Amino acid sequence: MRHFRDFWPYYLQEHARPGTRALHYAGTSLVIAMVASAPLTGGWWLALALPLAGYGFAWAGHGLIERNRPATFRYPLWSLGADFLMLARFLTGHMRADLARAGVRSDGTVDPARRITV
Repeated sequence: MRHFRDFWPYYLQEHARPGTRALHYAGTSLVIAMVASAPLTGGWWLALALPLAGYGFAWAGHGLIERNRPATFRYPLWSLGADFLMLARFLTGHMRADLARAGVRSDGTVDPARRITV
């Protein structure tokens, strides 16, 4: 994939199940909270825990719920950006429409005719 706009639907398909997305939201929110609190608490050592906080939740979701390989391994930067975009789209109420456009059904499956393979 050469463009993020092409990656986004693929990313959503790889996060089709609500539980996987919920764990991503938790991990990304924790990362944001840790970054925001560091200047207030002087806890710059928290920077060492950021990957564990963010990726720990996400990878647990992929291994235990989605049962797929995280997009991070193939597209690390786009995946990181998509984690934050997915949280923002969820918080602003746009995820349902994004998922539908990507072919993700409300039951957490992907329309086989619209499945993106890489």
